[in-house]
Amino acid sequence: MSDAPSTGYALVTGASSGIGAAIAREYARRGVPLVLTARRIDKLEQLAAELRSQVAVEVIVADLADPLAPEALAREIERRGLAVRILVNNAGYGVPGRYLTQDWPVHARFLQVMVGAVSELTWRLLPAIRACGDGRILNVASFAALAPSADGQTLYAAAKAYMVRLSESLSLENADRGVKVTALCPGFTWSEFHDVTGTREMMSKLPRWAWLQADEVARAGIEGLERGRVIVVPGRLYQLLHAVSRHLPDSLLLRLMGRNSGRIRRVD
Repeated sequence: MSDAPSTGYALVTGASSGIGAAIAREYARRGVPLVLTARRIDKLEQLAAELRSQVAVEVIVADLADPLAPEALAREIERRGLAVRILVNNAGYGVPGRYLTQDWPVHARFLQVMVGAVSELTWRLLPAIRACGDGRILNVASFAALAPSADGQTLYAAAKAYMVRLSESLSLENADRGVKVTALCPGFTWSEFHDVTGTREMMSKLPRWAWLQADEVARAGIEGLERGRVIVVPGRLYQLLHAVSRHLPDSLLLRLMGRNSGRIRRVD
């Protein structure tokens, strides 16, 4: 039996693959009904069909790069009469290359998904989450938010760091209403992420022990959320790196990152 909230839906953004799909599967295993949203209806319906034998599942297609999408998504949830008690802000991706290699509209869409949509969707759903008395918000950030930013991830690390700080403030502001908020900060995780950014071949050169599985990331995030941990770093390797990095000078960390950026990011 799950120790997660027993009533209400979990809304998972970016649920069509990767960590989002793994989080949906983990909540279904715990008996929590789901609202799944992403851009790809075929992937969503496939996942919904898999999970409906365990829980009720609603599918809502939304492209969070559209500034109107968060409001439309919240209104559709209300129209269907769905009570969302858990919000999982997972939708996201990376933009390859250095800052000036992409046109501004590419960056603007990225910021809308990673910052604008996260902020607005949280704002729109937070009153209901607070009202339930045991609401939850899980923001899927990244280990990149906790370390100096690498060459070639100008906005990615900044956006993920924003999610960590947002989580911290929301946790403090809403604790008196029983709301728990967690920023999940995984390291390298097997998913479609690196296919989208065009770095799969580069990333495949990393040793297998540096990689996390999406299901273990999902499980760590949900368990950490239920325990009231504001920041969750899955995997012993990344927990060690996080602990060590907190005691090293920023100047040294930046030099180390500068030497190794080309191994883990496209910088052309």
